[in-house]
Amino acid sequence: MMPEGCYSITDLMLLMTDKIDETARSLDDTETGAFVDAILAAKRIYVVGAGRSGLVARAFAMRLMHLGMEAYVVGETITPALREGDLLVAFSGSGETHSIVEFCETAQGLGGRVCLLTAAPDSTLGRAAEIVVDLGVAAPPVPDTPGQYEVRQLTGQYRSVSSEFAPFGTLFEMTALIFSDAVLSALMELKHCSLDEIKGRISNIQ
Repeated sequence: MMPEGCYSITDLMLLMTDKIDETARSLDDTETGAFVDAILAAKRIYVVGAGRSGLVARAFAMRLMHLGMEAYVVGETITPALREGDLLVAFSGSGETHSIVEFCETAQGLGGRVCLLTAAPDSTLGRAAEIVVDLGVAAPPVPDTPGQYEVRQLTGQYRSVSSEFAPFGTLFEMTALIFSDAVLSALMELKHCSLDEIKGRISNIQ
């Protein structure tokens, strides 16, 4: 049993799903449609994110590969040079992570397009990206504190909601994961991918 005065695990899970449901119902169809169209139109797709948002980005890249699309993770040793016509998909809850801002500026300078998944559309990245998907309805603004993402994490300054619920940006990351999986399901239908095709691309040397 949980100590007296604490929420149960079930209650916390239901609260999280309620928040994600709220965000899903508030999504802008124009934003999400533009995001899907950009993926379909891209020659190659690059993904980037810091910390746990980076893990969500990597999962998205893996699934894009399973759908037969050419996808890469920024920073990997086998990631090729980005060219004009390529797409960079950035995952950033705050929209202010210094390293991600620099990656996006570089991609645009090379002629690439930038899509942003964020909880803060009115941010440095939100103002710079061509396509922005706002996943932040369930989260208040991230405090405007100096320093990089990793510093804010270590000092406890980065929160997607209150410190008592879903700390450390968890809510954005969960929402971004579910959103990106929904996008992948839509792409699977649009590209008429069969399960056999997808299974044939899953790594068999793990």
